Amino acid sequence: MEMAGENGSFGVLSPHHMGVSGSILRYLISWTGGWSRSGCEAWVEQRWLGGTREELGARWDIPGSGLKSQQSSVLRHCLSFLAPRTLSFMALAKVPGTCLLTIRVLQAHGLPSKDLVTPSDCYVTLWLPTASSQRIQTRTVKNSRNPIWNQSFRFRIHSQLKNILQLQVFDQDLLTSDDPMLSVLFDVGTLQAGAFRRESFSLSPQGEEQLEVEFRLQSLTDCAEQLVSNGILVARELSCLHVRLEEAGDQQGSEGRVQLVVPGSCEGPQEASVGAGSSFHFPACWEQELSVHLQGAPQEQLKVPLRALPSGQVVRLVFPTFQEPLMRVELKKEEGPRELAVRLGCEPCAEEQAFLSRRKRVVAKALKQALQLDEDLREDEIPVIGVMATGGGIRAMTSLYGQLAGLRELGLLDCISYITGASGSTWALANLYEDPEWSQKDLAGPTESLKTQVTKSKLGVLAPSQLRQYRQELAERARLGHPTCFTSLWALINEALLHDEPHDHKLSDQREALSHGQNPLPIYCALNTKEKNLTTFEFGEWVEFSPYEVGFPKYGAFIPSELFGSEFFMGRLTKQLPESRICFLEGIWSNLYAANLQDSLYWSSEPSQFWDRWAQDRASLNKEQVPLLKIEEPPTAAGRIAEFFTDLLTWRPLAQTTHNFLRGLHFHKDYFQHPVFSTWKATKLDGFPNQLTPAEPYLCLLDVGYLINTSCLPLLQPTRDVDLILSLDYNLHGAFQQLQLLGKFCQEQGIPFPPISPSPEEQRQPQECHLFSDPDCPEAPAVLHFPLVNDSFREYSAPGVRRTAEEKEAGEVNLSSSSSPYHYSKVTYSQEDVDKLLHLTHYNVCNNQERLLEALREAVRRRQRQRQQQRPQ
Repeated sequence: MEMAGENGSFGVLSPHHMGVSGSILRYLISWTGGWSRSGCEAWVEQRWLGGTREELGARWDIPGSGLKSQQSSVLRHCLSFLAPRTLSFMALAKVPGTCLLTIRVLQAHGLPSKDLVTPSDCYVTLWLPTASSQRIQTRTVKNSRNPIWNQSFRFRIHSQLKNILQLQVFDQDLLTSDDPMLSVLFDVGTLQAGAFRRESFSLSPQGEEQLEVEFRLQSLTDCAEQLVSNGILVARELSCLHVRLEEAGDQQGSEGRVQLVVPGSCEGPQEASVGAGSSFHFPACWEQELSVHLQGAPQEQLKVPLRALPSGQVVRLVFPTFQEPLMRVELKKEEGPRELAVRLGCEPCAEEQAFLSRRKRVVAKALKQALQLDEDLREDEIPVIGVMATGGGIRAMTSLYGQLAGLRELGLLDCISYITGASGSTWALANLYEDPEWSQKDLAGPTESLKTQVTKSKLGVLAPSQLRQYRQELAERARLGHPTCFTSLWALINEALLHDEPHDHKLSDQREALSHGQNPLPIYCALNTKEKNLTTFEFGEWVEFSPYEVGFPKYGAFIPSELFGSEFFMGRLTKQLPESRICFLEGIWSNLYAANLQDSLYWSSEPSQFWDRWAQDRASLNKEQVPLLKIEEPPTAAGRIAEFFTDLLTWRPLAQTTHNFLRGLHFHKDYFQHPVFSTWKATKLDGFPNQLTPAEPYLCLLDVGYLINTSCLPLLQPTRDVDLILSLDYNLHGAFQQLQLLGKFCQEQGIPFPPISPSPEEQRQPQECHLFSDPDCPEAPAVLHFPLVNDSFREYSAPGVRRTAEEKEAGEVNLSSSSSPYHYSKVTYSQEDVDKLLHLTHYNVCNNQERLLEALREAVRRRQRQRQQQRPQ
């Protein structure tokens, strides 16, 4: 690695260029006695421009503001969130902190023998992924319990990154895989520049086995690198190498093929032939070399140090092969793209903020009419209201149609700014947003189309002709560069279940439905997990999809939705693929097939057992800190057996794979303390940056229902500042189960959310609508919860209209989890069943008009109270 700098700051743009968070500015205005927005922005710019993270923590004092200690604490918290955001743009200056790390592996003591007769044959591996993609290895010392290596290794590192070194001691075995004996994770950030340290690592304070290592860290000032960071992830400079093979001399027709390797490159090893060109993207700061291997002649190879190549110039080398003709290698190294294709920032994107500005006008007009207000609402009095729909297959899709029709009938659909979906409810949203004006029209037409698809026979989806179509499309996707996986086949089958013909609609096409704020902004949810070794409860990261962006709130990293599925490296787009049809995204959002056996065991247990297991797993997560030093024991025989069964239980044989747009990005040295990452950290690996998602080549995405069946998380982002959530729950196993699980999750993560504490009577006999709020926590949104229940609908066909004796049967809707015709495994409904479900969900919304209106009034009052608090005292 190589970097250096001048003044200790990330060169950043003014907060005026990035748009300071409205919610943070509201706090700032409030706590400073009513400064104007422009005044606050100017102060932030003056105080923050060019500051290091340490300086940012000290620059919170506002002379003459008269802040009380409580106010100072709140302001410090707000600005701690704001500070990292100023790092989310292309650096304008070189960043200091480049160091040369020298690691000297000295010796080990008392290593146990893994062989039956002789002492172990030991070697040590070193892995520092922020400096090299390769695991470096010492020589092997034969037959010794106290091996001495005395070998030195050097790495260029940058102090602004989280540099975690892994040291492992192995016993070499020529017949079986090498046996691990000792594993150490060491935080290089604990070293001081210019200092020398000697460490002895042992399994326990009294342990006999020890590994002795020396560390030396030296600052470098003769090199520099530009970094781009949001305080969580860091993108570094990228280089691109173009390679072309030609024959030297007059002879033609060589059929020799060559393997080209640049370790740590995005592309990996490539095969090339004469006349063909290849490209490699790799970190510019790494000490890389190009290896050229002639196939069939492993001893014939050429190694070219890439740092020695002049940038922008063509260099020609002759490759001396064992046969004629000679081969000429043409090389050209260029600077990679400076601009990131991945947006590093924790705020909603500019397009979403512009949409909200347009949508506010629609919401204000609808609220004035619905609440019969005498005056127009001021801009800062307009609440943000979101609809949250859970999953549930065809049941969820059908129910959402009925409830949206009910909201439109009451004139309340235009009051909604966001609508989020998971699993089956995403199918309804994907259908509706094909019409850019859907919420401004009667939903009778879309509902009739829904009935046709829900009631049709599904036998033809696996007919030979259909299978041939699936195969052709999957082959074309593979040719374009999309990874092949079962989820893509499921997506095509699912499309055939829901539509008569393939739909060419794409997620980015839905922007037209938002062009003048005419519809709520849809957000679709999925989970990213690990393909094996961990359950979804141990590692599950929320991913949100909108017509504008796809990204990870946890990492503050997003890409334009049309680029999802393309190839990225170090934040840059390296290979753009055509945007997938939305059916392939629906296959991800409702991907039930990537679950592993242990996930299934969780959900097949009794509710009480499920809660206990969930709580135990949550309690076991190592979320308190990044370990400065972690030493792991070698696996025992019993441990190997347990590991085998863990692999079996956590393997996802039908996992979905998508190119990982976070690939190659590194972590900021303070990522773990970043307030956004701290809010969303909830996995066993959050303290181990080398094992988190940016280290993976592919994403493993699945249905959120295997963690929590909710799509609420996007609405709980503090930057979206949602006042009221309409919770539409389609669960058949309990009216409050998923909402309570969400409440526990929010409590664990410190996310403002009202307590979900239904009374025993409400648990026993759920009503059509329940309000949950927390007067003591003004940051928490109110939740108006609509479980899927059949209460007064039994007696009333419409609000206030009692059923006749002949209509009684129409009021009987079977929602029992065991025998319900709406079980998630049912893909075809009878005409009677689909009508009943549509009428029930429509009725449950319309029958609670007054509760909806009162919740809207309270949301307006909440905004007005905030406005009052922001006035000068």
